[in-house]
Amino acid sequence: MASEKPKYYITTPIYYVNARPHLGHTYTTIAADAIARYKQMRGFDVLFLTGTDEHGQKVERSAKNNNESPIDFVDRVSAEYRDLWKELGLRVDRFIRTTETRHAHAVQHLFREIQNNGYVYKGHYEGNYCVSDEMYIDDSTPGATCPECGRVTERVKEENYFFQLSKFEKPLLNYYEQHPEFIQPEARRNEVISFVRGGLRDLSISRTTLKWGIPWQGDEKHVFYVWSDALTNYITAVGYPIRKDEFARYWPADVHLVGKEIIRFHAVYWPAFLMAAGLDLPKKIFAHGHLLFQDEKMSKSRGNIQSAQPIVSVLGVDALRYFLLREIVFGADGGFNREALIARYNSDLANGLGNLASRTAAMIDRSFGGKIPKVSELQPQDQELAKVAQASIAQVLEHYDKFEFSRALELIWSVIAAADKYLTTEQPWSLGTSDADQQRRGTILWVTAEVLRVVTALSHPVLPESTAKVWKLLGQTGNLASLELDNLRWGQLSPGIKLGEFQALFPRVEKTEAIERIEAMENRSQKPAAGPAPAAPASAPIAAAAPAAASAATEKIGIEDFAKVEMRVGQIQTAERIAGADKLLKLTVDIGNEVRQICAGIAQFYEPEKLIGRKVAVVTNLAPRKLRGVESNGMIVAASVGPEGRPVLAGFLEDVEVGARLK
Repeated sequence: MASEKPKYYITTPIYYVNARPHLGHTYTTIAADAIARYKQMRGFDVLFLTGTDEHGQKVERSAKNNNESPIDFVDRVSAEYRDLWKELGLRVDRFIRTTETRHAHAVQHLFREIQNNGYVYKGHYEGNYCVSDEMYIDDSTPGATCPECGRVTERVKEENYFFQLSKFEKPLLNYYEQHPEFIQPEARRNEVISFVRGGLRDLSISRTTLKWGIPWQGDEKHVFYVWSDALTNYITAVGYPIRKDEFARYWPADVHLVGKEIIRFHAVYWPAFLMAAGLDLPKKIFAHGHLLFQDEKMSKSRGNIQSAQPIVSVLGVDALRYFLLREIVFGADGGFNREALIARYNSDLANGLGNLASRTAAMIDRSFGGKIPKVSELQPQDQELAKVAQASIAQVLEHYDKFEFSRALELIWSVIAAADKYLTTEQPWSLGTSDADQQRRGTILWVTAEVLRVVTALSHPVLPESTAKVWKLLGQTGNLASLELDNLRWGQLSPGIKLGEFQALFPRVEKTEAIERIEAMENRSQKPAAGPAPAAPASAPIAAAAPAAASAATEKIGIEDFAKVEMRVGQIQTAERIAGADKLLKLTVDIGNEVRQICAGIAQFYEPEKLIGRKVAVVTNLAPRKLRGVESNGMIVAASVGPEGRPVLAGFLEDVEVGARLK
């Protein structure tokens, strides 16, 4: 029985298996996964397709270079793609391979229909061919270079079947005009229209100089041109031509997500094939930009590869998803940079969402026994934050609808920042113990928890793993992926709900060490190895290394080294002794944008209860370390006085704002 939900069929390009998957392939698939998750949360019956393109001269040569048969080669590399998508937790519904028997039948049937409709003839082709891009080149000059990749083309002369692409110049232009949404973004649409207006030549759709392909039925010395074969996968996967009910349910595709370098194949050749066969066209072709690394498109041949696995092993899969969709405007070219990746991770994820979740849960646990507090009368500042959160819902959904991931995430994180500022201003930890103070504290924390609930739901399509943890932390039941975003409203958090178990989300990492680990793992992955390199679990980012012990001798440093030390004004919220450690106190210190846990060796000289509310100088950019099994994220600055080296905490003669940077 067909689903009563409206369908949404989304595809990625099927990836060419001449080499292993890299971050460029991952970028497209993560974007498609985020769209699929979003559409599911909008009530659609989503079908998400990806797969591998396994025929053609380039694959045939790659197999030979690896001393493998073509089928053994494609079996191995295709499995790497499938395994990677599982490792990244992508919700792929169907994975298609062009070496499947059902696909061969679909290709043969489609072009038999096109041939029966009078759009195919046999002829001879002589010209230049780019093996790397599996593309015929209009330039007939011997030794001409490919306009896509810049490689020298090969001279080809052979008997081919031709598709009468020239007959579809006007039908395509008319369709583009009548359906302006068909090709996006606008720059790609203009590019395609310009190409078609320049005149279309008939297209060779078979080859006789290679055997690794789908044979032409009735003329088996021909095999299908790899793009004729590959593009058909989108209808093969939904039952064409056998499972008619399924095909009627899911076709046409709602969006083909592709890289801009293959826009011509998808926005010119593919719709022309479909028109010739009398089939519906996909609703939208969206071409994103290149993912650049070292200022060039990521490519094995250029040697500028970054794989997904090292990043996931070091930072977790959500960190990779967030960076790719927040840092890069979807549709434009964007650069991948390891330094920027770590900066985003620490600032947006560790200090942003992770910090808001941990400090909110900690204060609710401490003041209300781990249950969502009741809300009393809302003050103007509470109502203002509520308005910001409520307004963000419709705005974020609008950005997602347009695939504007970066703008959606920017808006969500502005709400997170507003909640952090709200907590810093309202200071629920500084309120007294009277009933009025406790009611006010409860209202502040309910408002903060409700903001957290809203931003968690809105960011789930991009951060599925970590938001599921926050959802459980807030005591929310049911699968977050099944939440209907159309019903998301401010004020739906019920008081009295017991918080769930807190799980670490985004522990801060030390930049240099994290980059070194990513680079080392990447280098190992590019070389044949006797066995797999050890890796941390994907859900457990590394903790930064403890600082090295200080030298006994005083080492002189330059001003540039001193400038690296970040110190801020902090205010101690709690202080307690650590069992079995006579000298250590465990403190929680508000440093303005977050609350840190810090261990300080001052237990012999300061009573814990007398430290509450005291402002201290805190070094905030030290790598975390564990002392007696307790993690410490920073250092309290103290002077050493007297022969015993008694620590004296730094103080402030003037009233200095918490979080102010010391210079």
